[in-house]
Amino acid sequence: MSIENKLADMGVVLPDASTPAANYVPFVQVGDIIYVSGQISRDSNGLITGKLGDSMDVAAGAAAARTCGIGLLAQVRAACDGDLDRLVRVIKLTAFVNSTADFTDQPKVVNGASDFLVEALGEAGRHARSAVSAASLPLGVSVEIEGIFQIR
Repeated sequence: MSIENKLADMGVVLPDASTPAANYVPFVQVGDIIYVSGQISRDSNGLITGKLGDSMDVAAGAAAARTCGIGLLAQVRAACDGDLDRLVRVIKLTAFVNSTADFTDQPKVVNGASDFLVEALGEAGRHARSAVSAASLPLGVSVEIEGIFQIR
């Protein structure tokens, strides 16, 4: 089954890849590796904002992280000229969680993206990962995640 068909079965429609808001590119390809710039939490209603440990709970944070995973796949699809089936595997995610100083469940939040990628891609979605706290993130978003992917 194609990745796009699997996503459709999951009820996920990838958005168009977002464009950079500053002087950087959305992804860089080096050989068969794609480095995707940080994708911020957003859905069809706009930015998902809030601070974990204050105005947002872990479940809402995980849902926000899932949207970052969707954004990452949208960028990979763009990097692959629209053919997401060129994706070989997710190598690594680096995630930033907008959270209070005493919040320690960043990994549970980032599971929203990790679980989504494994559900969508199977073993190819398993990856190395970092999940760290940030005092604030651009535009007040809850989560930002960057990724490294292998393609063919």
